[in-house]
Amino acid sequence: MFNELYWLLFAIINFSLILVMYRIFGRTGLFVWIGMSTVVANIQVTKMVELFGMTATLGNIIYGTAFLATDILNEKYGKNDAKRAVWMGFFTLISMTIMMQLALQFIPAESDVVQDALNTIFSQIPKVAIGSLLAYLVSQYVDVLIYSAIKARLPQDKFLWVRNNGSTMVSQLLDTLVFTAIAFYGTPWDIWFEIFLTTYVIKFIVAAADTPFLYVAKRFKHGK
Repeated sequence: MFNELYWLLFAIINFSLILVMYRIFGRTGLFVWIGMSTVVANIQVTKMVELFGMTATLGNIIYGTAFLATDILNEKYGKNDAKRAVWMGFFTLISMTIMMQLALQFIPAESDVVQDALNTIFSQIPKVAIGSLLAYLVSQYVDVLIYSAIKARLPQDKFLWVRNNGSTMVSQLLDTLVFTAIAFYGTPWDIWFEIFLTTYVIKFIVAAADTPFLYVAKRFKHGK
């Protein structure tokens, strides 16, 4: 039960921090957050935990905040800024992957105590990097397009929760499908489906939980 309660607290802290970032730094803060969250999510995803009777990876919450950030950008500044943020996150993740793989090639000093730990974490990232990068790019673009389409067809002063949940839940489903199909290619079907299902359930919960935070962000007065 500790993990579940701590996970809920963890989610509240993550979503609150993005609001603080946006409140202080405005649109620039959201761009920075997206770059940071894509990197942190791919580090956290290497840790497995038990949640709600399921084995799941960490990283789903911080990854979900990237979708919240693009939705805020889309809502308040338009589709083009949201697309720019997607590409920023994409290239940030590529840069981190390349730099850490190069860093691991240095021969550590005899007094070094972190090489093994770094190798354990970052040697796994290339295995999931392709799946993660493609899933991120495809799902974020779909999120931006769906959000913009709903926004254009429904009154902009209403149905914010429809835009947010409709775009994020569909894009997260696509994200999970692309990522698990690539990262867990060759895994037996029953195991693959369990990974796919549990991952999406967690992302679905995260997507629903970020809605109140989008309403708060919409009230912040930052210039166009």
